[in-house]
Amino acid sequence: MQKVAIVGVGGMGTVHFNNYAQIEKAEVKAVVGPSEADKKQAQKWGVKIYPDLEKLLAAEKIDLVDICTPTFLHVEYALQALNAGKNVIIEKPIALHREDADRIFALAAEKNAQVYVGQVLHFTREVEILKEAVKNKKYGRVLDAYFIRLTAAPDWSAGGWLFDKEKSGLLPFDLHIHDLDLIISLFGRPESYSFNTAGSRGGKFKEHYRFNYNFGELNVGAEAAWYKASYPFTARWRVYFEKGLLVNEEKLIFYPAEGEPVEFETAQEPKIETGINLPPTAMFYHELSHFIESAEKGIPTDRMTEEELITTVEILEDIAKLK
Repeated sequence: MQKVAIVGVGGMGTVHFNNYAQIEKAEVKAVVGPSEADKKQAQKWGVKIYPDLEKLLAAEKIDLVDICTPTFLHVEYALQALNAGKNVIIEKPIALHREDADRIFALAAEKNAQVYVGQVLHFTREVEILKEAVKNKKYGRVLDAYFIRLTAAPDWSAGGWLFDKEKSGLLPFDLHIHDLDLIISLFGRPESYSFNTAGSRGGKFKEHYRFNYNFGELNVGAEAAWYKASYPFTARWRVYFEKGLLVNEEKLIFYPAEGEPVEFETAQEPKIETGINLPPTAMFYHELSHFIESAEKGIPTDRMTEEELITTVEILEDIAKLK
């Protein structure tokens, strides 16, 4: 049984709490949140609340600290938890700077603790099927790939922190990170990359990005947007293999060079209410169950590597500097 402390009881803290309630080997012992709204949420959940992590760790027996705060607070809380010898789950991104990601992993190694990062796409059936196809060359070599992730600008963020580059890293770190993380896990570190942007004159952020990642003979494209428009969240990808095209839109379908298309079953259970602007889903349950199981065994996750996570941060930091 892993005794869990959640730091941050907003949107993602709520997602994680709802899922831990369904995981037998996890028990949320307490949460960290300084505001009156946080206290009301903790009371609703029936758990103790502390104004800071130091006080919580001094009062409670905790195995694992789950950090669900805004991005700019991830590093501070991760280092504090690791210094106390606790395993850590950090919602994506692990950090906004390569140097900070290195510090987190170095301290974890020193303390013999584990760090798990919430890159949740790795726990969806669509991505599991794609990764297996690429790894085993089920459909031959990959010839081309394109990833799309588009949504209206996140005006819902508390205090508007997502629109502060120093606090969120803006669109690249909040949105495109999901696809870049997946691209790197599939194809490794790109040999080179380029991108262009579009946005309103005088705007605080660029609203649309197009990326190209070069892996020698393979070029992978991607697109991401925070539109100033009431556009619904849209995420899809297509990967072109020598033997056909694998497309993930509303369904996951393989279109072979010859013969009928093959539709994959990708539904997962249990579908759990998120408490935020996402429909009920099983991906967080499978992600957190995997992290809890890994923490119980004292081993790192096998879904993503430290090198992949650091490479993602390094590239996004470079992109954020340029725009």
